[in-house]
Amino acid sequence: MIRIIYRKLLLIYFLSTPFISSSQKPNILWITVEDISPTLSMYGDSTAITPNLDKLASESLIFTESFTTVGVCSPSRSSLITGMYPVSIGTHQMRTGKDVFGWGSREYDGISNAIDVNGDSIPLHSVVTPPSVKCFTEYLRANGYYCTNNSKTDYQFAAPVTAWDENGNDAHWSNREANQPFFSVFNFDVTHESKMWLHRDKPLTVDPKKVPLPPYFPDTETVRNDVARNYSNIELLDQMVGKLIIELKADNLLDNTYIFFFSDHGGPLPRGKRSHYESGLKVPLIIRDPYVKSKIFVEEPVSFVDFAPTILSLAGISIPEHFQGIPFLGDKKSEKPRDYIFGSGDRFDETYDRVRSVISDEFIYVKNYHTDRPAYKDVLYRKNIDMTNEMLMLYNENKLNSDQKYWYRQTKTEEEFYRRSDDAYSLKNLIADPNYRKEIKVHRQALKKWQNDINDLGDIPEKSLLSIMWPKGVQPKTLKPEVFVSNNVVTVKSSTLGSSIGYIISDEDFDPSLDDGWKLYHEPVIVNKRYIYVLSTRLGFEDSDIIKIKL
Repeated sequence: MIRIIYRKLLLIYFLSTPFISSSQKPNILWITVEDISPTLSMYGDSTAITPNLDKLASESLIFTESFTTVGVCSPSRSSLITGMYPVSIGTHQMRTGKDVFGWGSREYDGISNAIDVNGDSIPLHSVVTPPSVKCFTEYLRANGYYCTNNSKTDYQFAAPVTAWDENGNDAHWSNREANQPFFSVFNFDVTHESKMWLHRDKPLTVDPKKVPLPPYFPDTETVRNDVARNYSNIELLDQMVGKLIIELKADNLLDNTYIFFFSDHGGPLPRGKRSHYESGLKVPLIIRDPYVKSKIFVEEPVSFVDFAPTILSLAGISIPEHFQGIPFLGDKKSEKPRDYIFGSGDRFDETYDRVRSVISDEFIYVKNYHTDRPAYKDVLYRKNIDMTNEMLMLYNENKLNSDQKYWYRQTKTEEEFYRRSDDAYSLKNLIADPNYRKEIKVHRQALKKWQNDINDLGDIPEKSLLSIMWPKGVQPKTLKPEVFVSNNVVTVKSSTLGSSIGYIISDEDFDPSLDDGWKLYHEPVIVNKRYIYVLSTRLGFEDSDIIKIKL
């Protein structure tokens, strides 16, 4: 009954949304934040005081079933930028290189601390994706959008120069041409896991005695202080979001800009981030539609792979066939909502496991491929959090109750099954309950079908997959493009499968760098200056040498 009522409300919403012509393409702003679960007032948790987010939510779509693909940043962000599942394109391990911010470091010398399933060390590298895969912003740029990213990328490959007009700490929509539509990303890291210890000296703005605790946390002073720190960081985030929206208003852009607010994965506390349950995969998603500005709760499920096709749908751009997501807004919105959310977990930094999960309206199904490995992943990074170490100590001293011990179990069943309505924290495994045999079989089959459909690469050891991407351990290089000039009209072709072409037109004879304004080549270019610089680029490849032509 709730789903039926929701669909009627959403039908009214879409009927009231005006048609946007190609000459009136909307602006789109992504406010991406780090490491937050839906612990916000619009989701029923008013612990953190967030007036700016409350105001935004009061005139937005509030998605109650929004999920990332992997409970950690690099793989999840690769799905956002490509519209593809990480396990389908090889970006599912966390993390492969140092190409995290802006254009990213393109140096991959040395061995990381990563170990694959066979115990082999994994060199730093950039993932080579299938040739059809591109950053979806290229489709926006080819259709007149000004695209900026400020400033985290973290895609598992270095951001190509063809993806963004600006990509760095100063990137902003304000530098576009007059009346040019924009797609801008602003990433706030004040709630990141690292701020749990980097903000130790900051005052707590939330009372530790009043914070809610999930049943898998022991009620100790250390735990309460860390939970309060997380909520206090959310309050700092709210102030930053408010300032950004003020900038949008000051530029008179609020009334023709879609605003997306979401987190890259679940919260930073133990059993949140890196988890394949709701605590790691479920995220807040608030979308302000400038043409409606109504508060509507949306219960149909959304996955991160759905974001890229949805943005193209809002912009009136055709959606590439290789995309694996479903558009949930815009003129190409899917008539049929998704039945399942699919999640995955493989290597997290130096700790390896392989897990797949299926989330439906009522159930969570989990497939464990290494039942002899502990459920708890002993990632060194998270041990900077005080409560992580305290909980480990209490576990070793046998001072945790059964719910608190569950995360630390040393072996796993091959499958897990949880009923969401009765077990919000996935603590009661029903896999052996005969009353759920039918539902378990349905979810098991859904997982197998999905893995076959997307070509899940998780069973290939990471070092073996790397040897395919980087033959003999050498990063492949994009071939130089061919450039043809006739009457100052420049046509460019690239013979590297899956490559994109960037160019710069200038009156200066200079050595262009990554942040010098590369344009995306998508049609012949009329050149009215002295020089054109051209290169080819493909995700995971080294860029081609730059061609300089004097006209």
